[in-house]
Amino acid sequence: MHAFIRVTEEQALTDAARADAELGSGTDLGPLHGIPYALKDIIDVAGVPTTCNSRLCLDNVPARDAEVQARLRAAGGVLLGKVGTVEFALGGPGFDLPFPPPRNPWNPDHFTGGSSAGSGSAVGGGLTRIALGSDTGGSIRSPAANCGAVGIRPTYGLVSRRGVYPLSYALDHVGTSPGTSKTPR
Repeated sequence: MHAFIRVTEEQALTDAARADAELGSGTDLGPLHGIPYALKDIIDVAGVPTTCNSRLCLDNVPARDAEVQARLRAAGGVLLGKVGTVEFALGGPGFDLPFPPPRNPWNPDHFTGGSSAGSGSAVGGGLTRIALGSDTGGSIRSPAANCGAVGIRPTYGLVSRRGVYPLSYALDHVGTSPGTSKTPR
């Protein structure tokens, strides 16, 4: 399916064990505590490469988390890894880029749509319940719809874009493809 380009396995297992212990001892950080999620590969995670699916950024390892990542971490979320995007979140799928384009979990021959294709594919394929992406002109909503999930584009400015590679400062939104109960065949 090629949704994930980088799995943060050790960190995910550590975070999941911590969330399990906290919840077991009565500490509940809220509705995202212990919930796995993925991030589009334009969202910074400290110590994890943010490549924007470009050879120009393969060595780009941010020192700080993006604001959305910091908040998800503080809420007890469990980062599974980074999911694919088109190069710099602009244009269509490319087959000569560092990572293969995400595939539609329902039919690999069908288009995933939009630059947050990895987010829609990962959620639609049941690999994670939530994936964050970015939306400038339909890049969350289109892949989600094409892959059997729901894409949410929040009101402009509601979700911080600090630490998210910009495509258009005036049009970018950070949002989610929340889970679906459907299962691909």
